Amino acid sequence: MLKRLDRMVTLYVPLFAAMLFTLLPFYWTIVTSFKREADIVKRPILYWPQPFTLENYGISWDAVGFSKFFKNSLFVSFSTVVIVLILSVLAGYAISRFKFYGKRGFLLMLLCTQFIPGAMLLIPLFLIFKTLGMTSNPLSLIITYSVFQLPFNSILMSGFITNIPEQLEEAAMVDGCSRLKAVFLVIFPILLPGIVATTVFTFIGSWNEFLFGLMLINKPQFFTLPIGLRYMQGEFNMAYGALAAGSVISLLPVVVLFAFVQKYMVQGMAAGAVKG
Repeated sequence: MLKRLDRMVTLYVPLFAAMLFTLLPFYWTIVTSFKREADIVKRPILYWPQPFTLENYGISWDAVGFSKFFKNSLFVSFSTVVIVLILSVLAGYAISRFKFYGKRGFLLMLLCTQFIPGAMLLIPLFLIFKTLGMTSNPLSLIITYSVFQLPFNSILMSGFITNIPEQLEEAAMVDGCSRLKAVFLVIFPILLPGIVATTVFTFIGSWNEFLFGLMLINKPQFFTLPIGLRYMQGEFNMAYGALAAGSVISLLPVVVLFAFVQKYMVQGMAAGAVKG
């Protein structure tokens, strides 16, 4: 009995408290999104929608323009994923398979890029894109996100490729494949867990990014979801219900993605972390 009590106090109670602390904001956001605007600020506080309404989702999706923001975020995120996935596989393969002068320095440079605050590069990037006439252009976000996501994912992919025997692509090259063709026809299919991990990290990083989107995109028709949520906050009033509904809409793709690929993601992270 004492052992069970000790286990409950030292393990289950802290876990329950951490879970409650983590999930309570999500619960409150979801509940708020289904309340009428008058009920959100009503006293006493309603902990459950009474009555249940989908009006806030209609306002966010149609009136506020979340349908357009959603499409913009999908376009930017998927484009970034494709670019980073292809380049990280090639870079990871080169790091893993080839010996070249300055390899350690190159790896160190990739690692050091992760220590640079993104805000420090905000003004130089803005000036570059302004000079090129690419402000308020989704392409500027795709380029920026790809550049920031590529170093980490290249290192992750190189660790995963190290675990794949070199004899596989050598056999393919003996049968007539070029090295590049062997990478995409032989190595690429085996890299599924690593590809999933790279896809998830890149997609979430692009989907949730706010700072560069705020600075580089000025036209509402090109807003992504985080920027759209920001501009729903008025100076003198705030539609809490519509804002909560927009937050839930923004959250859904990430939740669905994790639900389907979490097994492969953990496997890919573990495989990419043990060697390099």
